[in-house]
Amino acid sequence: MRTENLTALLATNLEPVDSGRTMRRYVLGVTVGGLAALMLAGGFLHLNPELPREVSKSAFWVRELFCASLGALAVLCVARLGRPGARLGFLPTGVAAVVLIMWILAAMSLVSAASQSRVHLLLGSTFTACPFLIALISAPLFFSFVWILKDLAPTRLRWAGAGAGFAAGSIGALVYTLHCPELATPFIATWYLLGILIPTAIGAWLGPRLLRW
Repeated sequence: MRTENLTALLATNLEPVDSGRTMRRYVLGVTVGGLAALMLAGGFLHLNPELPREVSKSAFWVRELFCASLGALAVLCVARLGRPGARLGFLPTGVAAVVLIMWILAAMSLVSAASQSRVHLLLGSTFTACPFLIALISAPLFFSFVWILKDLAPTRLRWAGAGAGFAAGSIGALVYTLHCPELATPFIATWYLLGILIPTAIGAWLGPRLLRW
């Protein structure tokens, strides 16, 4: 087939690209995944009865801001990992900065606390369950992000899977705060981060399998 004939064939019946399709898919995927995560937090677990009183404490908002900041940065990472050749830019530095700030706050809390209370600040009363519950709540969000990525064109499949897991874990951790009674920054900096990293690792493992073209 001659080149001009091939070009004419490829140009036949072209339709304009729907520029809003990706945004609608993002909104739908995150909404459905978020609602499923909320149902897990409120149904399988239970909402923290002390939540109305905790919202007046600064530690509560530090915890929320930590999870929300990681979630926002992670969603931007997923958007870039879904486009061939797109660079992550400042986003990894932003994630590292958020984690570092939380670790500094945790260290300050431990240093200023009485020695007999430091273990409780770090372990709380739920450290054995917290990371795994965050990973559980993150599961529907993870599959939502995979669904979003499959409509895009990720080329770094392991990184894209890790990004989906990190985004799911961060938003899942934010949802988990509706149940979690822990407010100490050492606890959040350690066990919440571990809970976010579990779906990140699973996503890196599953990425090449779930996102293959």
